[in-house]
Amino acid sequence: MPEDTSPARAVHELIRDELALDGNSSQNLATFCTTWAEPEVHELMDLCLDKNMIDKDEYPQTAEIESRCVRIIGDLWNAPTAATPSSTTGPTAADPSGTGSPTGCSTTGSSEAGMLGGLALKWRWRKRREAAGLPTDRPNLVCGPVQVCWEKFARYFDVELRQVPLEPDATGLRPHQLRDHVDENTIGVVAILGVTYTCDYEPVAEIAAELDAIERDTGLDVPIHVDAASGGFIAPFLHPEVAWDFRLPRVASINASGHKYGMAPLGVGWVVWRAAELLPEELVFRVSYLGGDMPTFALNFSRPGGEVVAQYYTFLRLGREGYRKVYEAASRTARSLAEQIGDTDGFRLLYDGQGALPAVSWTLSDPRRSPFTLYDLTERLRLRGWQVPAYPLPADRQETVVQRVLIRHGIGFDKIALLGQDIRAAVAELSEGPCAAAPRPGFHH
Repeated sequence: MPEDTSPARAVHELIRDELALDGNSSQNLATFCTTWAEPEVHELMDLCLDKNMIDKDEYPQTAEIESRCVRIIGDLWNAPTAATPSSTTGPTAADPSGTGSPTGCSTTGSSEAGMLGGLALKWRWRKRREAAGLPTDRPNLVCGPVQVCWEKFARYFDVELRQVPLEPDATGLRPHQLRDHVDENTIGVVAILGVTYTCDYEPVAEIAAELDAIERDTGLDVPIHVDAASGGFIAPFLHPEVAWDFRLPRVASINASGHKYGMAPLGVGWVVWRAAELLPEELVFRVSYLGGDMPTFALNFSRPGGEVVAQYYTFLRLGREGYRKVYEAASRTARSLAEQIGDTDGFRLLYDGQGALPAVSWTLSDPRRSPFTLYDLTERLRLRGWQVPAYPLPADRQETVVQRVLIRHGIGFDKIALLGQDIRAAVAELSEGPCAAAPRPGFHH
């Protein structure tokens, strides 16, 4: 730390110059996260720099806005209404009214939201086992190819992660695989709406149907948590006919990223439970030292309120019509890139941008005979500023290396057309051999 103070403008310019060395976020096609926002969002977040999201007594209107967002999202995901008879259990910390309405909260992202959903699964499983006089020392969670947050959850909270290997040509968990992995110690199954590696949806309804059949055959009642980190704000607008949410009785909870396809700035996620009784009281803490008796059930404590306010602004600003139009345009842009990739020799499409996320993923059609790898192509595209990741699929398809491009709000048709041109140029140069593909030296005025 410097000994003396410095002028604000000088420090600002010093840091601004350093930040200019970061990549251009609009060319970062690896991230699911929002990289563009309207000026009004910046202004609202400025108003919230001093608002601690957890202090609901001091900032009651911000707390009310959070509650509105939970209700909006619950409605978006077809949560049962308060009139559903089976959901009424009386007042709780998470549901003070006792109506049994769906409950939830904001988080710093879908990773924290997923962990809260996982903790609720573990606590409910443990309570059932204790009531039956059975051991509770070997909980497991069954899933397919999941994002690293679920590996963190399993390690941090002492749960065995039973990650089902991918079948040949599969890109996610398949329902018939469940019987070999589910048992009496299974706290739940995580189904992914928008697989990180390939961008398509796992068949949540079919997974639920298979768990129904397993319960009929074995008596095992295994709930589903849907990790809709990406698809939770896509499917309701582009694929309303797909049953993946609370329309399926076996779905107990859902998490999503507001700062991904929810189009809010970085730092907000959401978790919603079908009904308040699915959030165990043991996970709810009450604090009084901030000025009131406030229930809280997040992993983080002090947290800025601006991202939640920005999420609410986006809901009001766009509405269902706006979200649908934005993602219809993004989906068209993704399909245009898929057509360009499909027309390029040497590539095989894994996901063409239709039926799930507005994204494209592909692999080499014949890696052994290709004069370059997808890692080479990633590095070549980086010369033009593009960040297009290359990585292997999970077990048992780790020999397949893929590339993926995500289309978000702010990434338009023209930009993706330029990317397509650069991919074709890079492929042409890489195909000529490493010497021809090396960066050309020299600079001419």
